[in-house]
Amino acid sequence: MLAVELPDKTLVATLVLTTRFRAWPVFAGVCAAFALQCVIAVAFGSVLTLLPDALISIVVAVMFGIGSFMLLREGFSEGDEAGEDASRSGPAPLTFLRSALTSFGVLFAAEWGDASQLATAGLAARFDNPFAVGVGAFAALVSVAGLAVFLGAKIRSRIRPKLIQRVAGFVFAGFAVFALAHLIW
Repeated sequence: MLAVELPDKTLVATLVLTTRFRAWPVFAGVCAAFALQCVIAVAFGSVLTLLPDALISIVVAVMFGIGSFMLLREGFSEGDEAGEDASRSGPAPLTFLRSALTSFGVLFAAEWGDASQLATAGLAARFDNPFAVGVGAFAALVSVAGLAVFLGAKIRSRIRPKLIQRVAGFVFAGFAVFALAHLIW
């Protein structure tokens, strides 16, 4: 599960969130989202695997398309130089709760139909130990989130957040195209 998540949107989304907000609220929010997603995947393992691939691909493409649009819109928005310099100094001064809830919402939505969720559901349906499957999936997701939070905190002061948003926006657009291409293949 860990290998599936390393090049995945989970890493990218958590990395971008960490460049926008403080690290601990992001980590808390994404861990809560992963915990809920793992519980849902394990609980409905056999049902989730019965969803048609086309429906999953369309939903994933739409989610990535919306995420791409939002990131690119903000990444290319006109900002004054003073605001740009202020954003380089660190994360936005939001409350812990607001940052954690934003992170939770982004990752909870992004993980629907994700390979890790479907793999967790499939493994829970196949093996007779849903608790172990859920804990293993959660541990893999938290490991990826921890890596992304660490990297995001390190690069936040070195790279302009608008550049990261632009790159992430194009990456998300690529994920949307890939999800749509999955319908054809």
